[in-house]
Amino acid sequence: MSLAEDLYPSRIKNTPEVLPRVDEVVHSRWNAAAPISKAQTEAFERDGFLLIKDVFSGHEVATLQQEARRLQSAPPEIDFDTVITEPKSSAVRSVFKIHEQSAVFERIAADARLADIARFFLDDDVYIHQSRLNYKPGFRGEDFYWHSDFETWHVEDGMPRMRAVSMSVLLSENTTLNGPTMFVPGSHREFIACVGETPDEHYKQSLKKQEFGVPDEKIVDGLVAEQGIATPTGPAGSVVIFDCNTLHGSNSNITPYSRSNAFFVFNAVSNRLTAPFNGLAPRPDFVAARGGASKQYSVSDNFSNVA
Repeated sequence: MSLAEDLYPSRIKNTPEVLPRVDEVVHSRWNAAAPISKAQTEAFERDGFLLIKDVFSGHEVATLQQEARRLQSAPPEIDFDTVITEPKSSAVRSVFKIHEQSAVFERIAADARLADIARFFLDDDVYIHQSRLNYKPGFRGEDFYWHSDFETWHVEDGMPRMRAVSMSVLLSENTTLNGPTMFVPGSHREFIACVGETPDEHYKQSLKKQEFGVPDEKIVDGLVAEQGIATPTGPAGSVVIFDCNTLHGSNSNITPYSRSNAFFVFNAVSNRLTAPFNGLAPRPDFVAARGGASKQYSVSDNFSNVA
């Protein structure tokens, strides 16, 4: 069992519950030197997510799209375990650890347009806790059910506190039709404790379809009734930033329009993983980087310099 204090117990009781968040959302005080505006900072703190359109140029997007297609084909140099297929087919659902398996995505992870915002929100040096490509091809892209990333990262990986942010780089246009990520605004301010004892090696199933760490439907219904559902959409090259505890999910994609996004999860160096809070063995490194970081991002470069 983890030696760290469990401030967010989950999958322990037989009934779900909602616990208060004890961590800040934005750990820095906004100032004129911040990498985003005061209005954007306030929107992120209020809603738990933020859409910034046209962060990356058309040339940069084309480079990223080409590399995403290459990784989707599972080239021989890619670790087979990091390639996740859909639950009902052999279609590639996700490729993990892209920042260590691709020089292109390694550069984008260190790009100032991402890492500087992460450092500002977390008020710390940061490292990549997890990176992945999520593919949702036309006609057959499956859904991602409602969840808080932090619930899983806390219980199964040992992330102590809510001091991590995700950056979703849109590699194709995300519309209201092709299964974009949906968020419940304001849901990051509460922690939904889930039920169900976590099985051993749960990640082998959950990366395809999550069945443990799933929030109670009545709780989700209540949150949505109060706060609604938001679907930030935008052209390729936009970035959706969201707090680690924001409730989100996405529908399946039955349209002809494929959707693909690259995710980079920045964790504060001070929030390094401890032992998992479920008492089980840690998930593999490609799902959750342990030991503090493979690389800390304290100085950023610009991807356009090499794209």
